[in-house]
Amino acid sequence: MNGKNIKKWHALGLAVIAAGLLLLLPDGPQKQYYHNQGNIFGTYYNIRYESTSDLHDAIKERLQEFDNSLSMFNPTSVISRINHNDSVTTDALFETMYTEAHRISQLSHGAFDITVAPLVNQWGFGTGKKSEEQIDKHAIDSIKTFIGYQNIHLEEHRLYKNDPRITLDASAIAKGYACDVVANLLRENGCENLLVDIGGEVVLQGTNDKGNPWRVGISRPTIDATGMEKELQEVIESTHLCMATSGNYLQYYFVDGQRRSHTIDPRSGYPVHHSLLSATVTASSSMRADALATACMVMGEEEALRMIESTDDAACYLIIADSDTLRIATSARWK
Repeated sequence: MNGKNIKKWHALGLAVIAAGLLLLLPDGPQKQYYHNQGNIFGTYYNIRYESTSDLHDAIKERLQEFDNSLSMFNPTSVISRINHNDSVTTDALFETMYTEAHRISQLSHGAFDITVAPLVNQWGFGTGKKSEEQIDKHAIDSIKTFIGYQNIHLEEHRLYKNDPRITLDASAIAKGYACDVVANLLRENGCENLLVDIGGEVVLQGTNDKGNPWRVGISRPTIDATGMEKELQEVIESTHLCMATSGNYLQYYFVDGQRRSHTIDPRSGYPVHHSLLSATVTASSSMRADALATACMVMGEEEALRMIESTDDAACYLIIADSDTLRIATSARWK
């Protein structure tokens, strides 16, 4: 073989090697873990996911759509306009929330009820001011006449009220629903490993950046006005979870030495007075878990356990004040 042929074969060999190396190179952008955080609905969000690109702009856009539908603090949102008796067409976000809220209201026999807003305001935990005086029983009885999920219905993209004084409060279901909405957005963009935390409500899937199951905590209830003394009661490891926690130990105030909890029972019209401090619920969606956790807090331990056991997709972890200690009660499906 002459020198010219040797050079030709040498060049061909290099070309083959180069082509092989190209085949070994990754095709397109590589996946990495991103961490997005910010504020929304008067609380925080922490979102971690594995993706080929940072999706924060898309997440913020989706959260803004959610705010435009279900935020009571956005005067132009769908729910705000309904509360002001404006003529408004409901959107898909509102209608999905309404449908699930109605289901949980039926399941909980009214312990969860989005028409509770006037009572929440009357007791000073909504848009109203805290009352430093004893609440007038006649005022509560008057408000109760138009409280009840049976007094509203959705038809042809419009919400109808039996009484114009009815206003809605979706705060006990909206954070969980927002977690589901963001998690679905991430899945639509090819994310298989993700954790969405909005104000303590969670959706997670897959593994973290170490390849391990995600770890989320259940806070130990503490009466701490600063909100800074946080300890974990339990840590959960999971690769698939929708979870929400509700408690009555963070939002409260005192009148005449008595502590008023922000958890209002729509059935009685009054703040709850029982020993259940915190309810953590897992379910088929974070929206469902959020509403069920609130219903548990209204009901108290025994009634809450009966309700959760009657479902086929939920489990609960309850923290109860028992004298000077904390006691744990769980439903049969809790693992």
